[in-house]
Amino acid sequence: MPDKSFLFSRPPIWKSHEQSSQRQLPNDLQSWLNETGSLTKRLRGIHGNRFGVKVLFHRWKPAFIDECRLLDLPPCRYQLIREVLLHADGEPLVLARTILPEPTIEIAHRNLSHLGTRPLGEVIFAYPDLERRQRQFSRADTGIWSSGLQAAVGVDDAIWGRRTVYAIHRQPLLVAEFFLPAVLAAHANS
Repeated sequence: MPDKSFLFSRPPIWKSHEQSSQRQLPNDLQSWLNETGSLTKRLRGIHGNRFGVKVLFHRWKPAFIDECRLLDLPPCRYQLIREVLLHADGEPLVLARTILPEPTIEIAHRNLSHLGTRPLGEVIFAYPDLERRQRQFSRADTGIWSSGLQAAVGVDDAIWGRRTVYAIHRQPLLVAEFFLPAVLAAHANS
């Protein structure tokens, strides 16, 4: 698995939630999971210049089988996989994984393949025809995280995440985001 992901030792299990199961979650968590705008913009609003991006993994590799199915991609074809940690002054807030198929990168004039520490949200939410196609949710237990991530971040409890299929000029990309305890604490204090 380390060749396909820094974050995961195995892929998370994703589900489409009905509203009834969503209502059982704490309001602060629901607020993040159901955010329809840019997470980057929201995090910058809370943390200002303290907000940053640390790139953990940036490689052309085959995506996980379920990611390929969701994006209707051949499982053996290489996609650009980018995994990052969104943080405020080094305090971990969100873990994110993005799958960028080559046609999507080409239609976006390569803006998506050379982000460095620039947040993805700043780029994709600037496209006027960005569409959100599908959203799923996961409650990831500590066993799915890689030993490298555990050493770097220390995820010691189950955390909730979401993944969203977006399209730019009808070309898909997949963004998964997991919300660490510090982002929920920041929301409660804002």
